[in-house]
Amino acid sequence: MSANEILAGEHFLNGDVACAEGAIAAGCRLFAGYPITPQSEITERMAYRLPKIGGDFLQMEDELASIAAILGAAWGGMKAMTATSGPGFSLMMENIGLGIMTETPCVIVDVQRGGPSTGLPTATSQGDMMQARWGTHGDHEIIAYAPASPQEMFDLTIKAFNQSERFRQPVLIMTDEVVGHMMERVVIDPDKIEIYPRRKPTVPYEQFLPFKGGSDLVPAMACAGEGYRVHVTGLTHDERGYPDLSVDSQHRLITRLLDKIRKNADEIIELEEENVHGADVVLVTYGITARTSLRAMELAQGKGIKVGMLRLISVWPFPTAAVHAIAGEVKGIVVPELNMGQMVREVERAAAGQTRVRLVPHAGGGLHRPEDILAAIEEVAR
Repeated sequence: MSANEILAGEHFLNGDVACAEGAIAAGCRLFAGYPITPQSEITERMAYRLPKIGGDFLQMEDELASIAAILGAAWGGMKAMTATSGPGFSLMMENIGLGIMTETPCVIVDVQRGGPSTGLPTATSQGDMMQARWGTHGDHEIIAYAPASPQEMFDLTIKAFNQSERFRQPVLIMTDEVVGHMMERVVIDPDKIEIYPRRKPTVPYEQFLPFKGGSDLVPAMACAGEGYRVHVTGLTHDERGYPDLSVDSQHRLITRLLDKIRKNADEIIELEEENVHGADVVLVTYGITARTSLRAMELAQGKGIKVGMLRLISVWPFPTAAVHAIAGEVKGIVVPELNMGQMVREVERAAAGQTRVRLVPHAGGGLHRPEDILAAIEEVAR
């Protein structure tokens, strides 16, 4: 990675542009996408930047082709990304499943907007959070991050690429229109950027099994043209990659695909805690809603209420153990979301009846008023 490929220094960027710069810093050299608000600035930035550094930008005919292109690019040896919003995210779901089944590293960014359908093309939402987890069919695990600032759009995009290589699967960035369009300072220091390299096979060609997991259940990845024989299919397959539709093969493969994430969840889960221990009420929040919640917490503390915040930086895998532990210590948990109740279901499951869980819903198009979150805090603090 040469220094001139990275936009080093301090900059005033919006979140979408910071995301594009994070991808470039992570080594992304192919972007395939289709314009859709409110992520179009990612596409525009990649169209401008990639040709200047020897990368490739492809405007595809739709979002189905976009994700198909990045899966193919990954098997050709490239780091690849696409970006979209709600309607396009829906179209990508089948091939997200293909990426999981074929263990293909890539990054997908969803700059969320109000829905369903065309909904609010230029206004914010967090309505795709459960779609991110369960949108593709079959049993699977997913890794997803929820940035709360342009700086995190840069940092977490790099992390998403690293985790996609580390665990060999698609990784999602679940941001929203406000974070995508807000302008803030972004500090880019190339000396502090760490890149996880693609894990290559070290065995002789004739001994290589492209879907045999290592000690961490993640296989090495040989790409087209490297001399190894690789067969890639979305069908249930054996360690050679050849279709094997038996019950035993399905059990072995799906168990490994799940366990490579589940058994390494502590390595993936990332949280930010503030005043959680000793609090009477804890806010569980993520993305742009965390910033509104911060003001509500200040208002509550001004009234003498002991309030803390648990911010989900990674949203999937869900931090069940952390939420369960908090639930045993507090009078209640408040969950503000720019949807009508999605991640709150996971909070309720993790709390397991130990304490009251109060949703503060918002249908999108704007942000919560801190006073509405404050009212919920006061209610559960009684």
